[in-house]
Amino acid sequence: MRRPRILFLDAHDSFSNNITSLLTTLLEADVSVLAIDDPLLLDDHDTVASSSSSSSPAPPSREERFVAELRRYDALVCGPGPGHPDNGADVGLMGCVWRLAESEMLPVLGVCLGFQSLVSAHGGRVGRLRRGLHGMVREIVHRGDHQDGRAIGDIFRGVGRFRATLYHSLCGDIGQNGGGGGGVVGQEEWEAARWRAFDGCPDLLPLAWAEEEREDGRKERILMAVKHRTKPFWGVQYHPESVCTEEEGNKVVLNWFREAQRWNESRERTAVTDGHGWARAATKASLLSQQRVGSGHDGGTEWLWEYADALNPVLRSQTVPLRPGLEVPDIVEAIGLNCSEQIILDSSNAASETSRADVRGRYSIIAVCLDEATRIEYHVGDAYATISVRAVGGSAVVPEQVSLARYGSIWGLLAHFHEARRMPVAESSSTPFIGGFMGYITYEQGLSDIGVPIEQPRAHRRPDVFLAWVHKSIVVDHELGLIHVQHLSARRGDKRENWVGKTADKLRSLHRPRRRPSSNSPEKTRRPSMSASVQPPQTKEYEAKVKTCQEYIAAGESYELCLTDQTTLTRPLGEEAPHLNPVSVPHPRKTQHQQQQQQQQREQLRRASPSWTLFKRLRKHQPAPFASYLRIGSATLVSASPERFLTYDHAGLCSMRPMKGTVRKSEAVPTLAEAERILHVPKEEAENLMIVDLVRHDLHGVCGAGNVTVPKLLAVEEYQSVFQMITVVEGQLPSSPPRGGNEKGKYTGLDVLAASLPPGSMTGAPKKRSCEILREIEGHKERGLYSGVVGYMCATGRGDWSVTIRSLFRYDDEQVVVNGEDGRPKKHEVWRIGAGGAVTILSTPEGEREEMFTKLAGPLRVFGEEACR
Repeated sequence: MRRPRILFLDAHDSFSNNITSLLTTLLEADVSVLAIDDPLLLDDHDTVASSSSSSSPAPPSREERFVAELRRYDALVCGPGPGHPDNGADVGLMGCVWRLAESEMLPVLGVCLGFQSLVSAHGGRVGRLRRGLHGMVREIVHRGDHQDGRAIGDIFRGVGRFRATLYHSLCGDIGQNGGGGGGVVGQEEWEAARWRAFDGCPDLLPLAWAEEEREDGRKERILMAVKHRTKPFWGVQYHPESVCTEEEGNKVVLNWFREAQRWNESRERTAVTDGHGWARAATKASLLSQQRVGSGHDGGTEWLWEYADALNPVLRSQTVPLRPGLEVPDIVEAIGLNCSEQIILDSSNAASETSRADVRGRYSIIAVCLDEATRIEYHVGDAYATISVRAVGGSAVVPEQVSLARYGSIWGLLAHFHEARRMPVAESSSTPFIGGFMGYITYEQGLSDIGVPIEQPRAHRRPDVFLAWVHKSIVVDHELGLIHVQHLSARRGDKRENWVGKTADKLRSLHRPRRRPSSNSPEKTRRPSMSASVQPPQTKEYEAKVKTCQEYIAAGESYELCLTDQTTLTRPLGEEAPHLNPVSVPHPRKTQHQQQQQQQQREQLRRASPSWTLFKRLRKHQPAPFASYLRIGSATLVSASPERFLTYDHAGLCSMRPMKGTVRKSEAVPTLAEAERILHVPKEEAENLMIVDLVRHDLHGVCGAGNVTVPKLLAVEEYQSVFQMITVVEGQLPSSPPRGGNEKGKYTGLDVLAASLPPGSMTGAPKKRSCEILREIEGHKERGLYSGVVGYMCATGRGDWSVTIRSLFRYDDEQVVVNGEDGRPKKHEVWRIGAGGAVTILSTPEGEREEMFTKLAGPLRVFGEEACR
């Protein structure tokens, strides 16, 4: 028996994939997706075709092509999205649906914007609610089995009571509030009148309602579902796909499809199965499948695959015990790694005695010998990536520009680079990382991935993707108290270099360093120099931006906007070079060469020390499970991120941890129980829920229908200085092809990473429209490293990425000249700290401003207490 086919009209919403998953699994249907503004159906296509010979028959119009596409399906779902149904650009092809000739008609279900478009097209009007209901969960009032005359086509028949998630600030009015030419229906008449068609909209029969009590005590009547009296059109305002919509609501979707099939049978309508359609599959094609076949080697590609790293490396490793009291900075300083470039992913709260975080990092990963690592850099807007291959000892090969045309995007290139070097997972493997990609991805790269334009030319040439292929690494297992020293070596049996053994011997001899007493630590009293300058966001300006966000939300343009701002701090280059704690390593008498090496290390430490000191200070005062220190290229990042963005294992199990809802630890909020009381309120839960459904959408787009779950919802966790509300969302990638099959169809963690950026917790929903709005409100300023991600993808396929928040960063090419205290000009470095929060319709400007400054305080404090005032 043929599976039913459903077309989903996508209005660029960030919940669309959740709906297609629900339709696929619940109805056992094949679902295809067509954008409301699909370029293949645009009228411009007609113009080109019509310029041919006048004797040729006129090409089909956009609407005619769309109607032909609809013949291929048993039913149509018009999805949710931002905007207003009366704006043609916001609804696109939906407008054609309601004008279908009777002979071309098919069953339709409108959801949210699709519902509003149905109402607007049939005599109703759509206006603003008195206050939006984004992320609110409400009971849907319907008649169920208690109906007058058993109305034909009531999709709520047999459905019990249920609650559903709402994501709207606009409301369909068919006369219940005096619209459509009628007066306001009194409360006494309402019980009966609400189930009948209103005079202004005789063709629309109401099926469900919600009532919202407002501040003045009056109830606002909100239309939740309708059906057309004579046409096979139904619509629901609520979101049946949301994780917080109760399962009883699934019966409504099942009832709709039964009615749809009944209508098709009564008209003897069957879907056309031959020919080629315009719609795409609901799941994205894998990155590895997007390589152009037969394109050959363009540019330096052939050279790249032949010489860049070992394609069949051998892992060498040794494990030594982690002595009590030793921390990651001690290891780094002992073996002289914090030189010109460094990547450290630090679970800095793993051994913290003061933090009782539910999430403790287990592993810390230190990249070693980055000057020998191949690196891939990409700048948004370029048609190429720059790949630099370095020989042992750090002598650089001339950077190679590799065209992306063959790979489709930077992500396609990364996927192919990784796949060519992929290693099997050894059964004895006890670390999450043996070598592979480490680095960062900026917020602007994420914007580019979702089609939000970045103004060109940009004011800089900094990379938006910077990934190094790391051969040598040290992994610290804080849980088991072990240090793994690892080297992906090019040649089996190569005895010329015994880096692993030498490093392991050094770490075996490492003892706990002497610590300064914390009670009189100079860090608590340090002040920035007089020539340092801090420029935080202006209070009134930030509050005004919050109000602007709420205007967009009230107008239906967004459900939630994650507003951010940046604080800049300028200070003299090299200020506050630290006194590094001595690390006890017994040494025999040193040769002259060893003494020269030690002197070189000291000089490298001196140059890197200012940012290294900031990192040590931040990890001490704000330990976090996903902290990091990066000094690569021109960028320096110091992060105490508490938020994991995405992790995945070699078998394709993916996990994301959206974090929304924050309360600062204080005397007023000292305990987890008190924080839970404060955070489990509608505003905070709505903030988190909107991002949870967005993350589910991102995962469904790659993992496919039915492969995404939410094992942990709206949980509160404790960290060093704040309490956070988090949710865990998991997805399973489609199974890899069998051995000997077509590996190009395989999905990897990079597919999920590429489909999920920028992080939803830093954008809002719907993601694309929200990012466009935020670009305007934030003055088109680049967020840079802030709001991006940092992490790794192991050669075995595992990966772990954190959201870059609670962080500070700088670029070597961003300097200012300031007259010093002696009147002489002096170069200053510029540090940037991003902070913000999710603005919803329930936010207050004062509350959002306070949350922003709370998040800013931690990173800013590393410059001294005075900087926070």
